[in-house]
Amino acid sequence: MEAGARLAFVMPLVVVLLLMIFSLGVRGVDVVVDGGGGGAAAARRRRVEVGVILDRRTWLGNISWACMELAVEDFYADEERASYTTALRLHLRDTRLDAVDAASAGVDLLKNVHVQAIVGPQTSAQAKFLAELGEKSSVPVVSFSANSPCRTASQTPYFIRTAWNDSSQAEAIASLVQRFNWRDVIPVIEDDDSNTRFIPDLVDALRNAEIRVTHRCKIHPSAGADDIKKVVLSLKEKWTSVFVVRMSYQLALSFFKHAKDEGMMDQGFVWIAAYGLTDIFDVVGSPAFDVMQGVIGMKPYVNDTKQLQNFRQRWRKMYKSENPGTTLSEPTISGLYAYDTVWALALAAEKAGYVNSDFLLSEKNNGSTDFDRINTSNAAKKLQSTLLNIDFQGMSGKFQFQDMHLLSMTYEIINIVGEEQRVVGFWTPEFNISRGLNTKADVNEIIWPGGETTVPRGWLFPMNKTLKIGVPAKPGFSGFIKKEKDNFTGLCIEVFEEVLNGLPYKIPHDYVEFGNGKGESNGTYDELIYKVYQKDFDAAVGDITILANRSLYVDFTLPYTESGVRMLVPVQDQRQKTAWTFLQPLTADLWLGTAAFFVLTGFVVWFIEHRTNEDFRGPPVNQIGSVFYFAFSTLVFAHRQKIVNNLSRVLLVIWLFVVLILQQSYTASLSSILTVEQLQPTVTNLDEVIRKGANVGYLNDSFMPELLKRLKIDESKLIALDSPDEYNEALSTGRVAVVVDEIPYLKVFLSKYCHNYTMVGPTYKFDGFGFAFPLGSPLTAEISRGILNFTSSNRMAQLERELYNNRTCPDKDDSQTSSSLTLRSFLGLFIITGASSLLALFLHVVITLYNHRHDLSSASSSQSSWCGWFAILLKIFHEGDRPNAPQLDEPAVSNANTTADTPWSRPDHHIIENVDSGSDVESVREEDREDFVQGPDPPSFAYMHSERGQ
Repeated sequence: MEAGARLAFVMPLVVVLLLMIFSLGVRGVDVVVDGGGGGAAAARRRRVEVGVILDRRTWLGNISWACMELAVEDFYADEERASYTTALRLHLRDTRLDAVDAASAGVDLLKNVHVQAIVGPQTSAQAKFLAELGEKSSVPVVSFSANSPCRTASQTPYFIRTAWNDSSQAEAIASLVQRFNWRDVIPVIEDDDSNTRFIPDLVDALRNAEIRVTHRCKIHPSAGADDIKKVVLSLKEKWTSVFVVRMSYQLALSFFKHAKDEGMMDQGFVWIAAYGLTDIFDVVGSPAFDVMQGVIGMKPYVNDTKQLQNFRQRWRKMYKSENPGTTLSEPTISGLYAYDTVWALALAAEKAGYVNSDFLLSEKNNGSTDFDRINTSNAAKKLQSTLLNIDFQGMSGKFQFQDMHLLSMTYEIINIVGEEQRVVGFWTPEFNISRGLNTKADVNEIIWPGGETTVPRGWLFPMNKTLKIGVPAKPGFSGFIKKEKDNFTGLCIEVFEEVLNGLPYKIPHDYVEFGNGKGESNGTYDELIYKVYQKDFDAAVGDITILANRSLYVDFTLPYTESGVRMLVPVQDQRQKTAWTFLQPLTADLWLGTAAFFVLTGFVVWFIEHRTNEDFRGPPVNQIGSVFYFAFSTLVFAHRQKIVNNLSRVLLVIWLFVVLILQQSYTASLSSILTVEQLQPTVTNLDEVIRKGANVGYLNDSFMPELLKRLKIDESKLIALDSPDEYNEALSTGRVAVVVDEIPYLKVFLSKYCHNYTMVGPTYKFDGFGFAFPLGSPLTAEISRGILNFTSSNRMAQLERELYNNRTCPDKDDSQTSSSLTLRSFLGLFIITGASSLLALFLHVVITLYNHRHDLSSASSSQSSWCGWFAILLKIFHEGDRPNAPQLDEPAVSNANTTADTPWSRPDHHIIENVDSGSDVESVREEDREDFVQGPDPPSFAYMHSERGQ
């Protein structure tokens, strides 16, 4: 009993003692690292108190504290700094990662130690509290691992990050995604404060590079295996296969293990590890390498200097002595940041000079909490302003502040292959993504998940998914869409299937009719498009026109048919066959012009041949008849007169050539008029339809009503039609004057009713038929590229010939009908023959006058009056040339002994004996008349005026 009583008494004391110890552990123990060292110089140095809040149970806290201890030792051991009058003294508070514990440790350091700076905390949650403490006390809170709080740097002026800004990492990731032409990215992050600023920066950087973030995946830090598996399965159902991952090491290890189990670490996937996760390979080692093969990651670039190599050796020796059995072989980049942070504080303390710790009493010094009783320090303010101006070359690189962060410089791109982190490239503000630091060359070859070297396209067809494709019901134009039992056929289906077969991967799909099961549509095409927008359908395939208002809800592929809208109208033969149809080949001006040139040619030939050719002599009436008969008989090449003058012959050859062309042209035009119908449209434009108030037909369930309303056609005049047969019935009966529809439909109609109808009017531009996919679907670009290849193939031409029944129906317009020939068409020929006639006439006159120059000079010497001159010229024209005296320009008359038929010598009359009494010419003596008549040659004009003649 006594033993039991003693045990009952001792146990509460033990529990109380354990609680006190646990309380001390939570509060943290004071581990002091003095930078004073030994020696007389060290004794003179003033201590600058700096608090450190870390959790040494974590790898980050343990590595960082080891680096900070070495930093203090290295800084004050250097002989160059032997004369420094200040020395840092680090006070470590080894707390858990809880934000309240960190805040409690911070209050303790401020109140009891009067620190002039606090290094830490490790996490962003702790940073929120400590940033408030730093602002209240004017003490800088310096963190090399925690991200910025939610507020901006201007709102937390005493929170300083001795690490690179995450925004620069976001730009580097966006540049990498853009380099490989990936259009969609899904961030996969841990749902904690560390990503509060990173995700908005990443999304902004991706959007600036025109990269979509269609989904964000967040995982709670305490998520179990089942929760993580659900997240992985949800990602597996997405189209996007490019993921940016940033989370804690243990959570990332579990996540990638499940991703590997689900086949998401195989070919086609892309995993980008942001900095904050890429140190996992240094910390975790083989387990991380096993599940993250092919991952690419971002890390701040650190130049491997000789100083850094020596530091690694000393750190490795020190760390392994304190942590036997560790797998770490070198400090992480965060450890290097911790090392440089201590150096920066030591330099700032010396540069600021020693200032006594002078915490001033707070206005709320009598507050109810420790937070209300925190004092402020002018010494800490001076240290903070000096620290922001520190600039030196640290172990991690250039140490310089910009906007309360270290100045970001260069990121290196690593690729996990085996047990190695291969550096494949760099990101710099100057060269963007490149192979080296000072070159624009492309990155080195990357081994992607699955061991492939081919760059993934950035999206994958979701596993175990079958596309549900909506197909419109189209009873009227079955050539485009036709349902036979459970199968769909037609041009649209054939094109879609051919394009899918050309892709390098299979896309399972099912067609679902957008109808009521009776061959009728469930709504308009706009409603079908909206079903795709609402995700009721994964795509829409059919004769769907690409329109601007529809593209607000879906993405269209490139068109695969001819585009445009035109009018369909009846045609009729405008040319009437009458008794006077034979006059239609030539216009009136051509008829008159041709007749005029017939008369002109006949007259010129008669004038030239009259003196030497018996066929062109005789009574005046006969000669006039000869002129017209000869001229018009050339039309059928039936002229019988013999031509003896060379000028006449040349003129006649030219004229016969003109007549031949006129005759052949007339024959061809008359044949066309008599045998070819001149089919002309009954309506040529919509303005005429509007003016007449006629009805307009259109295809039912199409977008035509909106178009026709914009063209100012009364809605009451619109009549919906469903099929080519209805088109024909409505147009032939006059129920509608025109049908307005898209060109592919009109071509199908004309392939059946080509003879009686035609397309007229302007073409209203539209983009033709296309396939519809949800907004952002990666299939849109893939199918569009397939359409480009397919539409240029023979297979597409074959499908169009089958659709149009191997018939082409040309437009029937005025340009395809024959018309009358005009004078202008033959103006050149008439100019040639007219000029030839006038030239021949002129040459004949000149030559004739030249041959009778002696007669003309005798007449001139006798000073005849104008009447006498006219009589002499008339005599020269009417008398025939002597047979024995051939003219220079004319051949001798074929019968030289024949008496010329002139007014002076006629075969059946006596010679005129008297002339006018007023004339100087007297009667010819009888004997002289005999000589004149019986002589071999007729008397000349000079002989008639000689004394013998008188």
